[in-house]
Amino acid sequence: MPSRYAQWMYDWETRLTSVDNNRVVRPLDWGLDWTEGWPGRNGGLSSQGPAQGSAQSSRDLLEYFSRFNDRIIRASDDFYSYRKPSDFRLERREVQVFSTRAVPDPRLEEKVRGTHAEFLRFTSPVATPFPENNLVNARWFPARGRRAVVLLPHWNSDAISYTSLCRVLNWMGVAVLRLSMPYHDIRRPAEIDRADYAVSANIGCTLDSVRQGVIDARCCLDWLEAQGYNRLGIVGTSLGSCYAFLATAHDPRIQVAAFNHASTYFADVVWHGQSTRHIREGLETAIDLENLRQVWRAASPIVYFDKFSRWPRRSLIIYGKYDMTFLPEFSEQVVEEFAKHNLDHKVVVLPCGHYTMGETPYKYMDGWQLVSFLRTAFD
Repeated sequence: MPSRYAQWMYDWETRLTSVDNNRVVRPLDWGLDWTEGWPGRNGGLSSQGPAQGSAQSSRDLLEYFSRFNDRIIRASDDFYSYRKPSDFRLERREVQVFSTRAVPDPRLEEKVRGTHAEFLRFTSPVATPFPENNLVNARWFPARGRRAVVLLPHWNSDAISYTSLCRVLNWMGVAVLRLSMPYHDIRRPAEIDRADYAVSANIGCTLDSVRQGVIDARCCLDWLEAQGYNRLGIVGTSLGSCYAFLATAHDPRIQVAAFNHASTYFADVVWHGQSTRHIREGLETAIDLENLRQVWRAASPIVYFDKFSRWPRRSLIIYGKYDMTFLPEFSEQVVEEFAKHNLDHKVVVLPCGHYTMGETPYKYMDGWQLVSFLRTAFD
């Protein structure tokens, strides 16, 4: 039986994950069309092939995606490669919240009304059918010196989350580009209310979104280098942590990495996580966990530790003891991999869960750990 504190924490986590009532259940869609522009496709199934409803088609698609994941993992440096954008520019505009809730919080809207900030804009090297998503957005928090990080928020974060952390890092002499991840805030297509296309029951779309998030983050490093920053790091939370790990595994410029929540397989988080139960509901009648793990392996940190180990860097792993989204056993397996590969890392376990890490007092504990690490990790 859980302790009274643990049960209190689980109840709190459940209440927080139940606030959003606009989650949409969608059925499994293989999203074959999303693979047509990926490196390494070299023919294969056509998106104009047999209807996906047949048992034969499902078996063929499962085999196709499983083999494609094998190729991606073997040649992941190609899959996560890109052509550097040529249209980097800073844009000054009014700050907006871009809430994902059915009823936005009027206090947040009032908080930012009339305020302005600078945003880095450029065309993503990964083209999608959505013009809004193809224009990358990253809020710029400059600081003097040579240290800078790219910050990747959590799934369905609004546009003003983590801004306080960015300002504290500025005070410590660390510049920050806070990336709007694919399908988030200003990049969200008008047809959806949440960042549903970033993680969904569409197999190909989800993989494509991960690829885009990783590549967009690496493009931010290009711009930071052009501004004279040469001591570079990355910070990711939840889904942003996954993107951050994959970027770090494929980019030698990242010297410092902080992973705020950590997990092994992308599919396991979706399958077991409390905040993704609506996605599982759409998937589980058509695919089991083992097969889902196979077709999303290329988006899973656990398969890239050998590539992560290619270059020296310092890492911080933070996770919650009572996390019901990134289950603690998954985070513990990640820590074991860091130790097995003899990687320079620090581990912090906070007495909270996934969503409660963003609540008082745990958000201050988490922020203190991140800032303390980043203040000295570049030395």
